[in-house]
Amino acid sequence: MSTAVHPSAPPDGASSPAKYGRGHRSRGEARLAWYLVVPAMLLLAAVIGYPLFKAVYLSLFSDTIGEAPQFIGLGNYRKALTGDASVDFWSALEVTALFSVFSLALEVVIGTAMALVMHRAFRGRGLVRASILVPWAIPTALTSVLWRWMLQPDGIVNHLTGSSTLWTGTTWPARWAVIIADTWKTAPFLALLVLAGLQLIPNELHEAARVDGAGAWRRFRSVTLPLLTPALMVAVLFRLLDVLRIYDLPQILTGGADGTTTLSMLVVRASVEQTKFGYGSALSTLTFLIIFVVALLFVRFLGTSLLPAEEGKES
Repeated sequence: MSTAVHPSAPPDGASSPAKYGRGHRSRGEARLAWYLVVPAMLLLAAVIGYPLFKAVYLSLFSDTIGEAPQFIGLGNYRKALTGDASVDFWSALEVTALFSVFSLALEVVIGTAMALVMHRAFRGRGLVRASILVPWAIPTALTSVLWRWMLQPDGIVNHLTGSSTLWTGTTWPARWAVIIADTWKTAPFLALLVLAGLQLIPNELHEAARVDGAGAWRRFRSVTLPLLTPALMVAVLFRLLDVLRIYDLPQILTGGADGTTTLSMLVVRASVEQTKFGYGSALSTLTFLIIFVVALLFVRFLGTSLLPAEEGKES
């Protein structure tokens, strides 16, 4: 018995007009997406890719004065990691890690406290917010000079504390001077990012916890902190990447003396002051790799809370 076929039905193997329209539209959107992305990719390749490639290329050549550079492969890297200059590299890495850990710890605590204060509703909140953000708006060079004056032996810090500490003349006081100045400068930035996260938390959750009898500390620990974690992790990641390449503040404040030389200062010292472009390029490449690995590990092990759980995923 034959089966009747509707005259308007498409033949076997042919797509319907609606399906064809959707496929044509998706291809057009994909093409438009490429047109929009390619200029940005080319710009990033020119701004980031070329300097990185050039630094890696220069790091493979020797530093010679009056002669053409010679290809030495990984010689500059061996010099920095295990050679006669390894002491300076590992010391700078230790100082950079020290600044990163202590500065981040202080900034997280102080910045979160600032954000909680700025989030509360009270008279004069706008003035308080503006006052808290003033240190972040001051250029880093001015911040360094300001703190260098304040930390003089006869400066206001020793006057207020009743001590005669040589803040920029001995190792640990000089390191703490950099940490304090950096925390004062950048804690408001972290507070601003945390404040944005606080404003996304519904007030109904706090009200419900208050009705259930939870105190201020319990509400912060059980409601605010878990919901604030994604914004806090983003803020910490930004500051971690920033402090790992810190240069201008310790350079102006201490000049790198008394155990305050960071990796970025070591790179500039080798490349600019000593005109060792090959060795300086190797140091800059190592610094880039360290920052890249730290950021990758941070996102890999702590960044899972930044991504929402997938919904509608098939089991």
